[in-house]
Amino acid sequence: MLEQLLEKLVPIQVGKHVFCSAIVLAAGKGKRMESNVNKVYMNLLGKKTIVRTLEPFQESPLIDEIILVVNENDITYCGFEVIDRSIFTKVTKIVAGGAERQESVYNGLKEASEKARLVLIHDGARPLVTEEIIERSILGALEYGAVSTGMPVKDTIKIINQEGFVCSTPERNTLWAVQTPQVFKREIILEAHKRAKEFEVQATDDAMLVEKMGYRLKLIEGSYENIKITTPEDVVIARAIIRDREM
Repeated sequence: MLEQLLEKLVPIQVGKHVFCSAIVLAAGKGKRMESNVNKVYMNLLGKKTIVRTLEPFQESPLIDEIILVVNENDITYCGFEVIDRSIFTKVTKIVAGGAERQESVYNGLKEASEKARLVLIHDGARPLVTEEIIERSILGALEYGAVSTGMPVKDTIKIINQEGFVCSTPERNTLWAVQTPQVFKREIILEAHKRAKEFEVQATDDAMLVEKMGYRLKLIEGSYENIKITTPEDVVIARAIIRDREM
């Protein structure tokens, strides 16, 4: 995988290396978690969720900097009590998020290095991402310009109306559940956010913003283990996966 990646780096390299910035989003309130503690600061078997999320980005030789986006009230707490900067040396900035995810991403984008050729955007509440997934998504972005990780859905999906009655059943083999990281050439994602701001376009993720610009988005295989911590049940699953990995 790494040899393939290095071959792909050659056409657009800056010097001998393509600079990659990772924006990790940890500014959400986590209302569905039913907890007084922000889910990114919850303990997952001895480590906070955000620490587990950051580890593979810190360890990946392909990531040059990490921009951590947190709630404005958490900047001091996160920077001095949660993140050990002697370990997470790639965390160059901790910045305040916005009222919505889209604004938080844009705040992070504005702080990314001008040297960045690729930008990875990742949910802070996805602590089970791996270096392999990061490498795979970068490889895809180098080839296609705009990619998102994801996995084929396992369940049959129903589309319902406002009364709860089924309207249609899409073919399952055409449906994927989207994950992060999502990776873009810097100029593409910056332009997408600038246009969205100018024309007041809202989207649930960055991939959708890029799609609205007319770019083709390639889906790259992530992992069924790359879950997002959203509800209490997800914590149970995450702990089980971590235990299995650490056996």
